[in-house]
Amino acid sequence: MHTERHQPSPPLRPALLGPIEGWAQTGGSCARLREVPFPGVPLVFGLETAWRIEGPEGAGDEESFVAGLHAAPTFVQPRAGSWSCIELRLTPVAAHRVLGIPMHELTNRTVALADVVPETRELTDRLRDAKSWPARFALVEEFLVRRLADAPAPLREAAWSWHELRRTAGTAPIAALADDLGWSHRRLIACFREQIGLAPKAAARVLRFDRAARALRAPERGLAEVAYECGYFDQAHMNRDFRAFSGTTPTAFRASLLASGGIAA
Repeated sequence: MHTERHQPSPPLRPALLGPIEGWAQTGGSCARLREVPFPGVPLVFGLETAWRIEGPEGAGDEESFVAGLHAAPTFVQPRAGSWSCIELRLTPVAAHRVLGIPMHELTNRTVALADVVPETRELTDRLRDAKSWPARFALVEEFLVRRLADAPAPLREAAWSWHELRRTAGTAPIAALADDLGWSHRRLIACFREQIGLAPKAAARVLRFDRAARALRAPERGLAEVAYECGYFDQAHMNRDFRAFSGTTPTAFRASLLASGGIAA
């Protein structure tokens, strides 16, 4: 498998979780990959083949797709051994602006990207015709810059509460966030679902799980240590979240990561 990574230009960095990535495989296996919840919204531009996607809301085949925040695992499998794609991961705040829809409409769902943003049909064709990865990355950046420039600014209260949850890896008390805003708990939940996708408590669980899942990449770290550092009451508490979000145990999840070089199988 070949991978290309592109660091986004400075204006786009606050909107993205990491680099824009290009992936390509020629004549390989059609491995079924486990995608676990994380605090972002992936956009995938398929350049060669469709993907079989099995998630909480059902199964289907898509070439280019977008997924909202999830509270359960999704399984993704290419329909052919040769494939290529571009993937980027937006923050939920940026995704709300780029996609232009209430984010709860995508919660636990993976849908065709063109059904949400019709202009991506033409963009995907241009990506297929581009002669190099840098040219493809430039096209993706142009698309993101244009969508963000045309979108209204994010709701300040939603952006602030999301950043506080992310800053504390999901440990900030939800009641305290509402109090700081001068809002009722109900108002915060409604705003969060529209702008982010999940209710604040569910989003906090995803953030905490994501921190633990990344910590398990270090094989020398004990499970009890990871649970404590990530804000769980105890290891049993972490085990329950792993079963809900990944469909397996922390021990099995770590073994899968180590066996596959960092990709959960």
